[in-house]
Parts: sequence; structure tokens; C-alpha cells
Amino acid sequence: MKFSSRRSLSVIAVAVAAVALAACGKKEAASDAQVIKIGHVGPVSGAIAHLGKDNENGARMAIEELNAAGLKFGEKAVKFELLAEDDASDPKQGTAAAQKLVDAKVNGVIGHLNSGTTIPASQIYNTAGIPQISPSATNPKYTRQGYTGAFRVVADDVHLGGTLGKYAVETLKGKNIAVIDDRTAYGQGVAEEFKKGATASGGTIVGHEFTTDKASDFNAILTTLKAKKPDIVFFGGMDAVAGPMLRQMKSLGISAKFMGGDGICTTELAKLAGDAMKDETVFCAEAGGVEGEQKVGMDKFRADFKAKFNADVQVYAPYVYDAVKVMATAMVNAGSADPAKYLPALKAIKYKGVTGDIAFDEKGDIKNGALTLYTYKGGERAQLAVVR
Repeated sequence: MKFSSRRSLSVIAVAVAAVALAACGKKEAASDAQVIKIGHVGPVSGAIAHLGKDNENGARMAIEELNAAGLKFGEKAVKFELLAEDDASDPKQGTAAAQKLVDAKVNGVIGHLNSGTTIPASQIYNTAGIPQISPSATNPKYTRQGYTGAFRVVADDVHLGGTLGKYAVETLKGKNIAVIDDRTAYGQGVAEEFKKGATASGGTIVGHEFTTDKASDFNAILTTLKAKKPDIVFFGGMDAVAGPMLRQMKSLGISAKFMGGDGICTTELAKLAGDAMKDETVFCAEAGGVEGEQKVGMDKFRADFKAKFNADVQVYAPYVYDAVKVMATAMVNAGSADPAKYLPALKAIKYKGVTGDIAFDEKGDIKNGALTLYTYKGGERAQLAVVR
């Protein structure tokens, strides 16, 4: 392009300078905002990385929405920053990730996904005085350690396992029930509570076998249980193990109904089990659930999540999303991201989320926590009922 005069050049120079000044002004405005660091920890590597990524995406979605909302503490603009760590479902890596977030001086933590990583990490956050909300750890011990900053937004294993045990006997008419657990804090905890619920309802536990969260060969324990002729097999563990277990049950000719907690209650389970999953033979419960008018908000969240990440919600992305929003709301209510200042507001929170109404009891557990019972039809989860 050729310019015909110096005047044209000077006009362009002024315009460029104006754009540069505007950009500079925006940068200064952004830099003036108080940065609030929110930590998230979940397994984004390993066998259940699909669940960890689901959780992390829920956190990212919430953080982006908070920043778009232009929140302020009084006249001071705030900007939320997500610090995401991977614990690979390993307790040692989980505590290392927790210490890393403490060293980074995060203002709060959402996580971890598993009870086995959440519980040891909670000691580190408690010592540092940093509030923690788990979106999915269900072992009762987590909120029974006396830590004032430990919260969860889902029902615990006492409720989940007990409800499934009662359902196995009263609804599925199970009489001889076999139990397997993966010896993790989650798997063992939910299996024990299931046994209590089943026996209290009149069922008989004919055997209890053990595996690990990394196992792939279950022929020995399944052969032992087959001889006891169970009509229901309950597994305390995650979908990455449950899928291969269902395949091996089929190959051994075990026709018992299969049950599990929220760890198996994923959209991925049908893919992992393949043709070993027949319609209405697998039953599970997710710790949480909405019904009636609240379903509209959850349906919208799922649609927005799918559009943003090109992936369906696995299980707990909406609970992570709500946990981030709950923590941010407590900060806004307190006018501060200082943990000591916003913790009282977090304890007193009353929040309407996509997962339902959120408020905490004196232990940090969600009040009136819901459970959603599911089965599988045509390779898809099908909701049976929401219970409280």
C-alpha cells in the first residue's frame, strides 16, 4: 500500500497509538484485579483419568463463568485462577499435590476425587488452614476427623451403601449376596455399608472377596463366589475394574445381578463391560441427584458441558462446578478470599446449585443429601429414582 501524504501517516500513527493505549489500559485493569487461586486435584492420569478429567472440566467451567461475571469485593475486582494437579488416585501423589497447592498459597481447594487421596490430603490442608470441598469422596471418615475446613457436597457411604443394600434385598429380591471390594478407602467403605444395609433388610452375605484397584484378573475370586450361587454380586470399586470383572463373570457363567456405588455408576462402564452388560442387570447409585424443577438446571449444565468439552458428563463434573461456585460465593459474602475470613460464610452457606440445594451440617457434610439409583439399558444409564 502506498500513502499519498504525511498527513495520512500521522493519522495512522495516532490511531495505532490509541489502540496501544487502550490495550495497555485493559492490561492495567486486569493487573489491578485481586487474583484468587482455587486448587483442584483429581486423577487425570491412570485407569480412571476419564473421571478425573470430568471433574477438572467442571472446575474449569465454573472458573470461566466466575471471571465472566466480573465479581468484586466491594470496589475491588477479583480474578479467579485454577491450579489443577494430578494425584493419579495414589495417596502419596495426592499428599504431594496437596503440599504443592499449599506452597502455591491457594485460597481454597476443590477435591480430591477419591476418598483414598482426599483423607490423607485433608490433614495437609487443615494444618495450612485452607478450606477443602470434596465433590465426590464418600468415605465417612473424611468429615469425621474434626477438621473445621473439610466439606463435601455429596452424601457419604453410610447413606449410599446402606441404601443400595436395602434396595438389593427389598427391590431386587436378593437372598444370597456376594461382595467384592478393591481395598481402597472408598471401595472398602462402601462395601461394608452395603453389607450392613443388606443384612439389616434380611439378606445373607454368602462371601466377601478382595481385589485391588489395579487388578485385571478376577477368575480366582469369581470362581470361589460362583460356588456359593449368589443372585447378586456387589463390587466396591471403580468402573475401570468393574468393566473387566463383568466380562469375566460372563465367561464363567455367573448370571447374578451386579451392583456397585458411584465409582461404577458412569457412562463409561457400558463401554468397559461391552457385551457382558445385559439390560437391567447392573444397578448402581450416584451420590447426588435432582428431580422435578431442578432437572431443568442439570439438563442445561449437561448440554453446556457437552458443547464446551465435546464430552458427556461422566459423574461428578456438576458437583465440582457447584463446589467451586459455593466457595466463591462464600468469599463474596465475606468480602475476602482469606480462608480465616470466608470460612464462617462457607459454614453458613445456602446455595442453589445445578445439583440441588447446598448447605452443610456441623461436620461439613451436605444436609439432606440425595442419591440417584440407576440401571443400564441399551448401553446407557437409565435413572430409576432419587432418594434421600
